[in-house]
Amino acid sequence: MPALNAVPIQQRPLRQRLRLYWRDFRVLLRAFSRPLLIFFSMIAVFGLAYWQLSLLAGVADPPSAAEALFLVVGMIFFQANSPFPDVWYLQLFFFMMPIIGLAWLSAGAANLGVKLFNRSARGQEWEAALASTFSDHVIVCGTGKLGYRVVLQLLKFGESVVAIEQDTSKPFVSLVQQYDVPVIVGDARRPEVRRRAGLERAAAIVCCTQDDLTNLDIALDAREANPNIKVVLRMFDGDLAAKIERGFGIHTAFSASALAAPAFAAAATRAHIEYSFYVGDTLLHVSQLTVAADSPLVNRLMEDAERTFNMTVIMHHTGTHMHLHPKHDEVIHAGDTLVVFATLDALGEIGAMTPPRPDQPLYASQSVIKRLFKRRE
Repeated sequence: MPALNAVPIQQRPLRQRLRLYWRDFRVLLRAFSRPLLIFFSMIAVFGLAYWQLSLLAGVADPPSAAEALFLVVGMIFFQANSPFPDVWYLQLFFFMMPIIGLAWLSAGAANLGVKLFNRSARGQEWEAALASTFSDHVIVCGTGKLGYRVVLQLLKFGESVVAIEQDTSKPFVSLVQQYDVPVIVGDARRPEVRRRAGLERAAAIVCCTQDDLTNLDIALDAREANPNIKVVLRMFDGDLAAKIERGFGIHTAFSASALAAPAFAAAATRAHIEYSFYVGDTLLHVSQLTVAADSPLVNRLMEDAERTFNMTVIMHHTGTHMHLHPKHDEVIHAGDTLVVFATLDALGEIGAMTPPRPDQPLYASQSVIKRLFKRRE
């Protein structure tokens, strides 16, 4: 796997950047909704007061309520389109409104500038507000060395990410925030912390802290709160990882021998990926899928399926026979199992059309792909 500083993040697509800017705008609007409400309320109060005092003073041509409101706004910006009044308490408006209004606007503009350009000054309230705008995202619990690499890979895959970290002194926290990833500070085992990270709207959660039991606790609570969430679990004990997969139906559990960030990140995407690894600078993905009855792969020739979906089939299991080198004229039937090499986009498309059977864990301990690669846990 490349070194940490050799994993570049590609420039975000325009659509993703626009979505990020829209999120920032929504959070800014939410954060400054109260000051704006106070400002407009102040204009309304002073405008109505000026209107009533004008009537009380017996001004020859008193303004209407709407004109008084407009006049107060003009006073704030030294643009009062009205003769200077003779009554002293009306004159006060011409001196007080610019001072009060500009002082309020200047403080708000300074605060806006700080929060807009200095992420470190935004605080946890801002991070939580930004996370609340995410949906169908991936939550990464733990931003240590592995967690940081997982975040980078997910961003390369075009996924939206929210991180949870209890120890803000870790050096990778600030690095993660540099990629506009919200970091929720707290213990991921606590329901309110996961809720602030948007667990109920998340597509997947990656549990990659340094403790097996902590990861398991987070995974099980997340599954209970969101039964449809995809769980990627870091486990140092290979035997325990296999038991968790069989006993709890966790989508993916990696033992210490498979602690590669690409595998974690790819497993958290919509594609049904079992192994990811680098060959040089190229990230390859291996996926095992069971062909559903309504899949467009049904009754296709192997050669046609590979060409259409830009994949390479390295194993074809028909239920009775396993072909490690499928012939180009073999026919794919419903219920067949395929092991394929493909890009992440292709696997995502294939996975959406051929989801795994609900009665079979995606990463079963005795799966065909494990036998194929003879991988030890």
